Amino acid sequence: MIRSTATTSIPKPISREMMSEREFGFDTQQLHAGQVLDTAHRARAVPIYQSTSFVFKDFASAKAINTIDEFGYEYSRTGNPTNEVLEVRIAALEGGSAALSLASGSAAATYAILNVARAGDEIVAARTLYGGTFSLLAHTLPKHGIKTVFVDPDNSDAFKAALTERTRAIWVETIGNPSGNLVDVEAIARIAEAHGIPLIVDNTFATPYLFRPFDHGAAVVVHSATKYIGGHGNSIGGLIVDGGNFNWANGKFPDFTTPDPCYNGMVHWDRWGNYPGIGNFAFVMKARLQYLRDMGACLSPFNAFLLLVGLETLSFRMERQVKTAQHIAEFLAAHDDVAWVNYAGLKDSPYYDLGKRLFPKGSGAIFTFGIKGGEERAARFVEAVKLFSFLANVGDSKSLIVHPATVTHAQLNAEQQKQVGITPELLRLSIGTEDADDLIWDLEQAFASSRG
Repeated sequence: MIRSTATTSIPKPISREMMSEREFGFDTQQLHAGQVLDTAHRARAVPIYQSTSFVFKDFASAKAINTIDEFGYEYSRTGNPTNEVLEVRIAALEGGSAALSLASGSAAATYAILNVARAGDEIVAARTLYGGTFSLLAHTLPKHGIKTVFVDPDNSDAFKAALTERTRAIWVETIGNPSGNLVDVEAIARIAEAHGIPLIVDNTFATPYLFRPFDHGAAVVVHSATKYIGGHGNSIGGLIVDGGNFNWANGKFPDFTTPDPCYNGMVHWDRWGNYPGIGNFAFVMKARLQYLRDMGACLSPFNAFLLLVGLETLSFRMERQVKTAQHIAEFLAAHDDVAWVNYAGLKDSPYYDLGKRLFPKGSGAIFTFGIKGGEERAARFVEAVKLFSFLANVGDSKSLIVHPATVTHAQLNAEQQKQVGITPELLRLSIGTEDADDLIWDLEQAFASSRG
């Protein structure tokens, strides 16, 4: 949320007007976007405003802030200065109009869906999703009347075939979790646009360094900031980024165009659809004022600070991790103990050409492989690694390994695991920033130890 100087002791984020004198590069923006030095102490690092609430300047200001006639800070559930720097920064890196920070990636996914769908509405989603997102769409949201139709993401026409009059969004991951499949975002975005619905893209595995979905037609981006944005496995957070490019007044989204009783009948599209100096940021403002306010999955300022520290080195980490991932994928593809490797950077991958077109900097640093010997061998293997950590996370600077059927997708039954591409021999690697030769040594000794 872009704010004015209503509370003058708080740093004012960089607006579009302030940045217009030069279009800064990615490496510069990941360090500077969203921050102006605080006037009181001029701290170079983003200060941690670890406060539940903020003192009103006067009675008139309190009234104006609570009717949103004036932007300012009141209560950290709905807005905090530290969190706001993170929001402005990720919006700048993604090329969006605004962003909303949340307590987790799961909260970001949930609020993004609730922001567009009511009971009776439908979502069309790729079936190769992170297990938590799959469970949300397949089991939790249907209890509240929102149905999801899952389709094969390798066939863009499958998304079109699944659309109905009640479809309110298409949901995909740029790089599938955990299978590493790529989707043709441009083709799916054209389908969504033709039917007047948003394409919502989970860009967690790619990050804006490798891929910017708004440049390819997406309307909304979500992140588990826990992963590459934080980059060090020390904080959980989520982000929703508004592309500022979707017409929420096209007749399919009445919550944007009818009076909101929570705010004296304010119409979100009328208020935020063409805001001076920002443009269209109606999606994240509605999510903030309805779902964050009422459901409260707010990001702590301390975690926002840690995520900002991680974000400062995103491009450097990703460049190194992608390069190492390519090297290790090639090593595994030639290994006698490996049945298959699924990585779009390999020439025999069905996603190789798509990766070259959409991901010129590389197809990410997470991939899967099948170990010969099935689940029993996989168990011995993960217990034998020394540098790789066996845990349920990705995107860390440290290399990680997991057996998805046992951990990340354990809540799915056998048929659902098969549907999303999970098999007993499948192992997922998240490549960190260690020396590539050391990681290969670790994998090789684990192969030897697990042969039984």
